[in-house]
Amino acid sequence: MDLAHEKYEALEHNILAANPAADAQRIRAAFEYANDHHGPQLRKSGEPYIIHPIAVAEIVNELELDQDSIIAALLHDCIEDTDSTHDDIARLFSPQIADLVEGVTKLTRMQYTSREDEQMENLRKMFMAMAKDVRVILIKLCDRLHNMRTLQYQSDAKQKEKALETMEVYAPIAHRLGMQKLKWELEDLALEYLDPVGYHDVKAELANITTLHAGFVDSMQAHIEQRLSEEGVKCRVYGRLKHIYSIYRKMYAQNKTLNEIFDLYAFRVIVDDIPACYNVLGCVHDMFKPVLGRFKDYIGTPKPNGYQSLHTTVVGREGIPFEVQIRTWQMHQTAEYGVAAHWKYKQGMANQRLGTEREFEWVRKLLESQQDADPDEFVRTLRVDMFSDEVFVFTPNGDVKSLPAGATPIDFAYSIHSAVGNSMTGARVNGRIVTFETPLKNGDIVEIITSKSARGPSRDWMKICKSNEARNKIRQWFKKERREENIATGRSMFESELKHLGLTLAAITATPDLLDTLLKRVRFGSLDELYAAIGYGGLSAQKAAGRMKEEMTRLGRLERQRAEHEAMQAAVSSGETVYPSTAKTSAPARRHSVSGIIVEGLDNCMVKFSKCCTPVPGDPVVGFITKGYGVSIHRRDCPNADPARRKPEEEGRWVRVSWAETGESTFRTSLEISAKDRDGLALDVAMALSAQKAKLNTLAARSQPDGYAIINLELFVQDQRELTGVINKLSQIPGVFLVRRVGG
Repeated sequence: MDLAHEKYEALEHNILAANPAADAQRIRAAFEYANDHHGPQLRKSGEPYIIHPIAVAEIVNELELDQDSIIAALLHDCIEDTDSTHDDIARLFSPQIADLVEGVTKLTRMQYTSREDEQMENLRKMFMAMAKDVRVILIKLCDRLHNMRTLQYQSDAKQKEKALETMEVYAPIAHRLGMQKLKWELEDLALEYLDPVGYHDVKAELANITTLHAGFVDSMQAHIEQRLSEEGVKCRVYGRLKHIYSIYRKMYAQNKTLNEIFDLYAFRVIVDDIPACYNVLGCVHDMFKPVLGRFKDYIGTPKPNGYQSLHTTVVGREGIPFEVQIRTWQMHQTAEYGVAAHWKYKQGMANQRLGTEREFEWVRKLLESQQDADPDEFVRTLRVDMFSDEVFVFTPNGDVKSLPAGATPIDFAYSIHSAVGNSMTGARVNGRIVTFETPLKNGDIVEIITSKSARGPSRDWMKICKSNEARNKIRQWFKKERREENIATGRSMFESELKHLGLTLAAITATPDLLDTLLKRVRFGSLDELYAAIGYGGLSAQKAAGRMKEEMTRLGRLERQRAEHEAMQAAVSSGETVYPSTAKTSAPARRHSVSGIIVEGLDNCMVKFSKCCTPVPGDPVVGFITKGYGVSIHRRDCPNADPARRKPEEEGRWVRVSWAETGESTFRTSLEISAKDRDGLALDVAMALSAQKAKLNTLAARSQPDGYAIINLELFVQDQRELTGVINKLSQIPGVFLVRRVGG
């Protein structure tokens, strides 16, 4: 018998031991299918690949999930790593199993612009599948746990990457689902690779403490059992050391030594019902001295993930502090297995109902609030959305709201409803008026004061609130209600960041193809959409400008432009002409200037500037020999000069041209201004042009049905530098959110 079949036989034995009614023939068929399709594939350890799905199925079985989950675990890598398809699995097993496998499968066959985009899409898809059937995430967590158990076979870089993702994404998900046992193992395994020195230091200190306090756990456990037996309480008591990561976090985050950690030891007392829990609490406080401020009642106020228990910290006779957790058997199952235990109790229900139950409401909220999030923001805030530290506050009606530690009245208002937050004008905490920045504490009673005439949230609120739910709802309000303001604000912030990076908006918009490529890099369809997103906080200007610079560097455009500019400057200084599009090794002969333009190969020819793009000195230009009207000069980014649109028979009529150094002529160009319509707008435009001493030829303004206005200008400038100054001045006019050149 080979290794794969030997491992499977052990798995089948464990499955039937846990569930004698399981369909062994159907489960074996899934194993054989996966084994055949993975074939000769090997893991990094050198083992047959099928060993991994078997191990994942074993962990799924330990969670006591149904046989469909076990079958999906055996098949979970087939769609991703073999030629198997969703339809194949649906036909051979069932559509439900195929959906489970598809939900776990990563989107590796799609192309993404960055690692952040790929990770965000994988997570978003997983959560969408989870909202329909929670078993998707349970199988995925089992998959990640086995991968972490075998991470030693990966490269150092891969170990760090997987460990960080586990710590930031999968361990918090396990916590949010209440699966503490699995969460602890994931955290300990991840820590070993993220900080091996710290991990082994804590592990060594724990070993020393265990030796020093030898017999403490056994003696204390026996002492508690004896007292509770005398009180007639039927229970089970057992003690343990806290897991390594929880101790590590307290030591390093709170700068404590091991001796300063109160709950190094924890004892659990499991009883039959809730009244017995409080009875045990009284006995424990009678036996040992309780530590003030260390009692928590999670039975009366459960955690968001459904966790319930009484926690108290006491000091034993030896002077050693320890924690006692008191809970019922059902609470214990929920604490250990979380949603897995919940799902086990609900197996008789239709799968459609599983995704609509209250316990999974947070999944839908997460998807809704992160719908328009930037990839970095989505991944960064995921852990905050599944916070481990929370504060419990009450509405005036006595309803409990759980919020992140440090939450403010703003967070509370948006946790009730978007409309409450958007119309908030004040807040009372425990009957007293407080500021919006006031941090809420456990047990606070919070009342939100609203007004129909409220102007909506302030942008500063996003800096004050702690929950991503509140922050995203504020963004959504600005996105919907203040688009023109967002565009104006975003454009200003973006240009400022470009300037800081040594770029200009003209460089970004040099050609339509380049602009399209750069916009795809930041996942927007137009500059206005980009400006609006920056304006309402959906994307930072720094990140947008940085990504565009990275893309331009990748394309080699920055280096090429710099080289062409230096060559041009050198040529002008020496009296030669060098054309930007093709750097020549030998300088061409000087050409006679006509209307400020030098045309290669032609002397004293007639030149006209095309009205479609109105080029001015400084613009990259190209010439087209017309029939009877001389050479027509176009900007290189003009659609009419696009090489892709040129007719083959006219290719020979396109000629290279360059600007002469005249400094005296003026050139006509056209601008279009988009602004919020208001009284005095045209006057402000005229005054701005006057301040720039720009020579205006025509000005035409027209109002739009949606409350906007379009102003078309025709003016004369000496060069691109003067034109840029005019555009910048016009952009500063209140209500103006876009100034662009017409054509090109």
